[in-house]
This record gives sequence, C-alpha cells and structure tokens, in this order.
Amino acid sequence: MKKQLLSIAVALSLSACASTSAPNINTDTANVPVASVATTVETQPTPAYLANGDKVITLEKIMSDPDWMGRSAESWYWGDDSNTVFYQQKREGNPIRDLYQQSLSQQAGAQTVKLANMHIASDRFAQVNKAGTHEVYIFSGNVFVKALASQQVQQLTYTSVTERDAMFLTNGDVAYRVGDKFFQHSLRDNRIVELASLVMSEAPSSDESLSYIAQEQHELIDYIALQKRNDNLRAEQADKLKAQNSSITTTEFYLGKGNRVVHASLSPKGDKMVVSITKAGPTRDESDIMPNYIASDGHIKAEKVRHRVADNRKYQEQLFLLDLKSGQKFPLSYDQLPGFDEDVLASVRQENYQREGKTYESKKSPRNIHVMRTWDPIKWQADGNQVAVMLEAWDNKDRWIATVDLLQNKLTNQHRLHDEAWINYTFNEFGWLNKSNTLYFLSEQSGYSHLYTKSLKGKVKQITSGQYEVSDLTLSQDESEIYFKANVKHPGIYEIYKVATAGGEIQALTDMGGMNDYALSPDESKLLIEHSTVTMPPELYVIDMANNAQPQQITYTVSDEFKSMPFVAPSVVAVPSSHQDEPIYSRVYLPKNFNQAQEKHRAVMFSHGAGYLQNSHLGWSGYFREYMFHSMLAQQGYVVIDMDYRASRGYGRDWRTAIYRHMGKPEVQDMLDGVEWLVENANVDRNRIGTYGGSYGGFLTLMALFNEPETFQSGSALRLVSDWAYYNHGYTSNILNTPEDDKIAYERSSPIYFAEGLNKPLLINAPMVDDNVFFQDSVRLVQRLIELEKENFETAIYPVEPHGFVQPSSWLDEYRRIYKLFENTL
Repeated sequence: MKKQLLSIAVALSLSACASTSAPNINTDTANVPVASVATTVETQPTPAYLANGDKVITLEKIMSDPDWMGRSAESWYWGDDSNTVFYQQKREGNPIRDLYQQSLSQQAGAQTVKLANMHIASDRFAQVNKAGTHEVYIFSGNVFVKALASQQVQQLTYTSVTERDAMFLTNGDVAYRVGDKFFQHSLRDNRIVELASLVMSEAPSSDESLSYIAQEQHELIDYIALQKRNDNLRAEQADKLKAQNSSITTTEFYLGKGNRVVHASLSPKGDKMVVSITKAGPTRDESDIMPNYIASDGHIKAEKVRHRVADNRKYQEQLFLLDLKSGQKFPLSYDQLPGFDEDVLASVRQENYQREGKTYESKKSPRNIHVMRTWDPIKWQADGNQVAVMLEAWDNKDRWIATVDLLQNKLTNQHRLHDEAWINYTFNEFGWLNKSNTLYFLSEQSGYSHLYTKSLKGKVKQITSGQYEVSDLTLSQDESEIYFKANVKHPGIYEIYKVATAGGEIQALTDMGGMNDYALSPDESKLLIEHSTVTMPPELYVIDMANNAQPQQITYTVSDEFKSMPFVAPSVVAVPSSHQDEPIYSRVYLPKNFNQAQEKHRAVMFSHGAGYLQNSHLGWSGYFREYMFHSMLAQQGYVVIDMDYRASRGYGRDWRTAIYRHMGKPEVQDMLDGVEWLVENANVDRNRIGTYGGSYGGFLTLMALFNEPETFQSGSALRLVSDWAYYNHGYTSNILNTPEDDKIAYERSSPIYFAEGLNKPLLINAPMVDDNVFFQDSVRLVQRLIELEKENFETAIYPVEPHGFVQPSSWLDEYRRIYKLFENTL
C-alpha cells in the first residue's frame, strides 16, 4: 500500500519567516506544510516574480556573496558579569571580523569593542584562580590578569615572543610557556622564575666516546690534551656554581636529539610536568606538493601539502613525567595499558595474506601509542595531586584514560575503550570531579556517546543512557551537575540538558527545537544559546534559568531580503531501510501540490560530504547554498532528497561504523532505498532521478553511477575522492586501516576500480588548489575514463579554488553546470 508522505515524516518542518520581528520558536513536533512554490517556471526571460507572487529563486542570487543573507554572530561568549555577551560579526563585503559587546540590562544595541580595548574584552578562554577573584588569559601573545570585581587589567608580559598556556598556580602565581620554556610569574613582586626548559638534545657528558684517531690525538698531542683538561675544569666549575648558588637556574631537561615536544602539561603546583615527544623528522616527502598555477607573482608554485595514507608513516610518542624540583625525568611505559601489545588487526591481515596465497602468523608486539589528538588531553586535578592522560593507538582501535602514579612514576589504567572498527575522533571529553577523586568522561561503549564517571579505586558508572548522543560537557562550579547537548527528542533536534554527577534523571533546560549550542554564564544563572532552524540561520538567545524565563532573542542578523525569499521548508523523513531496522533520516524538498501533478516529478538526490556529518537535522545547515539550490529546484517542479546515509553523525556508533572496510557499499544501499521511497511516496518518475554531491558526496556519486548504473540518469561529482589510498592518514586509516595491512578494503572502496561501470552522463567539478582532496584524484580518474573509452563524462576545473569554494563566480559556474546537467538529462 502506498505510504503518504506526511504520515512518515517525523520531524519539524518550519516555514521561512518573512517577518522582520523576532521569530516565534515552534516547539510543536508536528509537521508544518511546506512553503508555497510554483510548479512551473518560465525561464526565457526569467521573471522577478511568479504568477502566485513568489519571487523567482535564481542561481545568480543564491550563489552570490552570502553577505546578502545576513551575517550571523560568531565566536560568542559571556562577559565576566554574566550580564554581557560578546560576539564577532563579519563586515559586509569584507573578511574582517569586529568584536561586539551587548548588555542584557540596557536597551541599547550591541556596541563595537574599540581596538584599543580589545585586550580587556578578549578573555574568552581565561582561567579563573582558586579564590575566584582574578582571571588570567593570553591576548596577542602576551599575558594579562584581570581583577573580576574591578575589571582592572594588568599586563604581565610585553614581548615580541609568544607567550601561551597561561594558568594560575595553587600559590596564586601565574605560569606560562614560551616555546619549550616554562615560567612562574609572581603577582606579589613580579619576580619571574624559570620552571623548566625542555631541550631537544642529549645531556652534556664528559665521558664522550672517541674514535680511534681522536683518542690517539689526545694521547700524542699535548696541546689537545691541555685543551680537553681546561674544558673539563670549566664545566666542573660551572656545575659547582649551579649547585651551590641558588640564584642560577638549573631547569634543563634533555629529551634527546632529533625529537620535538608534542604535549607539555604543567601541574597547578608548578612542581611536575607530563611531556610527550616524538621524532622531529620531516613530515612531508618531496612529492607532497600541490601545483598552484595562478600565484601572485605569475609563477607556478609548489605548495606543500599533507602526505597520503599509502605512505604508511607509523607514529608514536614517548611519555615522561618530569619532577621540576629534583630535576629527575621518568619515562612512563605503556605496558601498564591493557591490550598494549595485542595484534588487533590479526583477522584483517589474515584475510589479506590469504588472498595472496600466504599464511599470516599473529604475534604480540607493543603497539604505537600516543597522546590523544583532542583538546586538552592531559588533565591535572585542581590541587595538582593527580593527573590523567587520554591516549590512543596509532591503529585507531583503542583509547585509554590513564592516571599517573606520582609516587611510583608509572601509568595506571582507568578506562579502556576498544572498538573493532575505529575509535571516534569526537566524543573524547573528560575531566575531574576534584572533590571525590573521580573522573568523568564520554564513551561510545554502549553504542551511543554517553556520560560516565569512575573513582580511581572504583568501577565505571554510566550517568546517561538511551539512543541519543551526549556532547559539549560543562561541569558546574560545585561539581554537582554537568550540562550537555544531546539529541534526546529526535536525532535531528539538539537541546540543552543537565544531570547530577551522582546520576539520576536528566533535566531539559531548553525546548526550542532545531539546533542549539550553548554557553553557561559564569554565575550559572543563564544560558547563551545559538539557535537555528531548517529555514533560519543562527541567532543568539539568552535563557534566564534563575527566573524560569522564556528564551530572549538578542541578535537580529538575518536580512529582510533573505526572509522574503520563498525557500522551501524541507520535511525530515524517516525513510525505511531494507538493510537494518533503523530508518534513514532524510530532508525532502517538495514542489507545490506534488501529489496532484498529472506528470510524475523529476528528482535529485544530494549526498552530503565528510561521511561523518549530519545534515538531515532540524537546524540551519552548513550546506546553505545547497539548501537554496534545492529550493530553486523544488520551485521548478523537482523533488529533492538529502539523506543521512550510514556513516553519518548523530545516530550512534553502529551507524557510524557501518562502512568499516567497505566504504561506498552501505551508503549506496541507503541511496537505493531513498530512490524507492521517492517513487512510492513523492510521485517521482523512476527514470528521471539524478544525483550529486561534493567531497565524500562526490565519492558516493561515483560509486552510485559506477556500481548501480541504471538507477540514476546522471550525476555530478564535486571535489571527489576516486582512490582512498591518496587521501590522508588520520581520516582514511580509521575506516580502511592502511594499504599495507588491508589492500582489500581500499580496492573495494575506491571508485577508480569500478569506473568501467559508467554508462550515464557524469560531470566532474574539480578545484585545482584543493589541499584536502587533491586535484590528482580527478586527474587520475579522468585518465582512467579516457583509457576505458568512456564518452559520457565532462570535467570542469577551477584554478583558484580550494576544497571549499570561495569565489562567488566559481560557485555560480559550478551550479550552472549541475543545473544544466539535470535539465538536459532528467
């Protein structure tokens, strides 16, 4: 039986607001009809308005400089008084951002912060001292301290070097870092003491080994022997002076020639430090270049770019605990971590060996391990008595949270997260509940990102649970509650919640629908919310939790022109899957009276980029040009579907890892289910469906056209990936391991191996200075298609564009070609 669209739609559909007043926040989860659109468009000449009064959506408008839409607030944060909000805003027609200050208690609008006062207001990432009276922060490479009560600012450094990592020590002094040197700055007498100097060389030694001829020289030539004796005397005297005179610093820690510091975290006591180092060798080969044909000097430039996963450059870090008082250095061995020597790729290697007629013998061997590549992966307790480090394996299969035993100078494992596919690069927030000697952290071990706690001597306790994802943790000052963002109500609706650190029911703090991000005010009485819907770009709101107030909108940045446009409000639909129980959430754009047309509709399927990205949510999309393009297509009678295929974000671990070792198969299966849904529910002609997408979406366009050649009548692949062996290590090795270990995964996941299947028109749009997906991917695919004697493909190149296009002229040219492709083939 044919399903009706609105009976399947499960999420909000909000109409574009044409009012200049503050928009209402719709918290009703029922569907709202899509915006009125015309079913036919007269294209020669293009009128400004349709017969029903709607404006005609044109490519020239929607691909122009997006400043016409309005310029949303960026990088927003609270002022110290919890009654002032700061945010940046781009200048119209100009890349410069200005900083604005808006008081919540005054009727006057936001005021521009003068450049002369920027050092006072730029304390977004400040650290407050234990007493709560002062904060320390970095502005333009210098250290500042602000008294919170008086707002008086003291500049501690005024140098041409770059100070960073400013922090308060437990004794009230300030510490900061300059290069690999760490300093303590007294606020009482302005005395500066060097705490540590991390030196990338071997420790000096008088017992250096000599070659035979050097030793012979010292024995036979008295002058050489005398010089050596004098050098030793001077060195001995210098060592005695350092040992007996307290005014001379002795803070050097020698970490080995040819190394570099990756992480260095100072204890709040200023007495210890955790440091990780790795080899300082070249990170690029001579071949890691990208030609730039249109440079300012008229010459071709070889821009340096990242290396490829096929280069298989193994990576590890050594971890040390430094005692700054005694000058001792203690290596922290990873052999305390469970699974540190497991052959986690044994089954993968065995399968690949077997294909080549070989036998693989699994052996235990220490794995390459390093500090997690996440924000602040080394966390000290506030009193400096404990420290925790988040570590990960280079093979992407394990994440550990370990504490450092400061008495025995060794690691103690607190939590291991193992994933047969790969550890997520996000959902790695963690920290301390200082009062109870307990860690809190996020983990996907239940299948979704949730909050857990663990006392150092106890067991792991799960605090949140359910089929939703928790992120963006904020610990309350008294450590009794944690605030977070989650999609509890619906996979595409993100609200703000809090929960007791001891456990219990979660409490919803917002009910605004759409997409919401937040910042908790310093006094914890208010929330600053960035709120958006499917049809409305982000605006800032404030919620006064102390008075149970409704959200108050404080920015009005969206232009009247944008609000007046007849953009379509897509429905978010749960498309049934033929391969798993969970549906495929998808945005669907419908023309007016879609189910009453005598002729079946044409349709376009869009595939978002990144793979691990969510686009079928109820907030404003980063694909705003595509949103407007899809509205234009709907205005002309197309149906458009935009699917969160398997691999997308927001739907849990199993959805994320469904593509492990076979990218392009589950996603295309989901695309085929989307086609069936369009035919059955949206009055679409099965033989008039096209597809397009960029980056990962370009990859999926290729996989669909090459492997399901009769499904789509045409496709456009933008900034495409044709061979995963040429992409970067960090992303690709998560999903496909490395080519050295798993050739099978790379060959069945790379479109270039299936190019022979192309028999429908393909448009390739390729930026030439793309340092993300290299232009080489398009060049190699084009050569392969030429050698296969394919005739139904075209290529457009964009000489000055990176991965994300910048110039409006390039956006317009690209989408004119996409539109022409669909008009000619559908």
